Amino acid sequence: MNQRPARRPAPRPPEGTPAPAELARMARSGLAGAARVARWADTALGPGSDGATADGKATLSEASAERASGDLGLTLAQVRADWDTARLAGLVEVHGDSARPGWRLRAWDRDDSAVLRGWVALFDAWSLAHPEPAEFEAAAVAEVVSAMPQVLSFLQLSAGPVPVEQLLDLLRQRVTELRTERCEVPYETETGIGGGSGSAVPVAALSHARTDLVDRAPADDPAPAEDAELAPLLDWSLHALASVGALTYGGGQATLTPLGSWAVWVKLEQICVAAQSPAGNIEVAAEEMLRGCAQLRPNAARAEYRAWLAARPVGSAVAELVAAARGEDALLRGLAFEALRVVGAPAEPDVRAVVDEPTLRPYALLWLAEHDGVDPEDAHEVLTREEATWLWVDTAAAVADHGEAPLLVRHLESALQPTVPALLDEVRAVGHPRTVQVLVALAAAHPDPALAKAVRRAAFQVHTGG
Repeated sequence: MNQRPARRPAPRPPEGTPAPAELARMARSGLAGAARVARWADTALGPGSDGATADGKATLSEASAERASGDLGLTLAQVRADWDTARLAGLVEVHGDSARPGWRLRAWDRDDSAVLRGWVALFDAWSLAHPEPAEFEAAAVAEVVSAMPQVLSFLQLSAGPVPVEQLLDLLRQRVTELRTERCEVPYETETGIGGGSGSAVPVAALSHARTDLVDRAPADDPAPAEDAELAPLLDWSLHALASVGALTYGGGQATLTPLGSWAVWVKLEQICVAAQSPAGNIEVAAEEMLRGCAQLRPNAARAEYRAWLAARPVGSAVAELVAAARGEDALLRGLAFEALRVVGAPAEPDVRAVVDEPTLRPYALLWLAEHDGVDPEDAHEVLTREEATWLWVDTAAAVADHGEAPLLVRHLESALQPTVPALLDEVRAVGHPRTVQVLVALAAAHPDPALAKAVRRAAFQVHTGG
């Protein structure tokens, strides 16, 4: 009874994978130019420095780029390319028209894990690091970007050079399947393919869950992907992945680098862990995934979030999480923002967009404060008294719906107000839609009869509009 359950042994990377320290050395080497430009910007453009811009913001204007070119002995094109790489790797964080050093830059020389996470962030953004030519259609580019994870997983499993013709054949098959899934899976279906809300169950790119479809007229078949349209897109994709150091490409062959092979293996392992987890969340919508993570410990939940995010495009994943946060379940609201913390910088625009929504505002303000570098223990200071009280009620609603009575009583101790009467006055004033239910649950849970009576009276007054 007192023995802890055996933990799943930490998976080992494929034989021949360099040690983490060696992988970090490779990543530092590949990102040396980006780190140099980021450090230059921190020193030359940071607020309070002799070379700070007039507005005190670390912006890379045309004048700043020219200064960097002169100071570092680089061309303007090199400066801008290294700056963009620094942004994608998290060495520089941009907020509106200002920028500041990312936390990874501070830890760059001493923390191998920070370096590897920065390189993986760049690897994830390969299509941004090397934008597609203007003549490519956006829809075709999106299809290829969605299909490339399977190509990468094939390269990783091959553990050696793979002819481009073989990759093109694989890409054609996957793009055709994506078109079939897009045409076939209806928003409302009785076949069990759709989710509970009527939307199609998302398909994890790396796990490649195939949907078998029946009873279709041949005339409805989507046009198969043609080599003529995919060959130049594959060429662009492989060049882009080579530009971030994920693979080598030449002589009609492509081979993953040690860093690229390791990164693909990590993502495949995340998905395998999620598929074997009690939540089984790899193929479910955000709301169901969050419910599956509700009973997990924080570290285990974060691992689930990372695996779920790895299996879908960041933009659509963030949109799903925000939609789940807008629901009526306060527990899912809090968990959604925990998952958004795992997303990090790519979620910032969506989080800023919901700051004016009363239901999400306190969560969004805390997220943004922590993203801006505020210590999580001090982040609550960005909230007004009313916002903090609203958040207290919302959290209490989550505890009342999903927790036990002692948890709700302990939650009372976390209120900002020094006395229960002061708390009740402010709780009634903020107008949270769950106020009555929270107060009734608190009155039923609290062991002090006098306090419970006062809380019940407050709940009755709110109910009757008093």
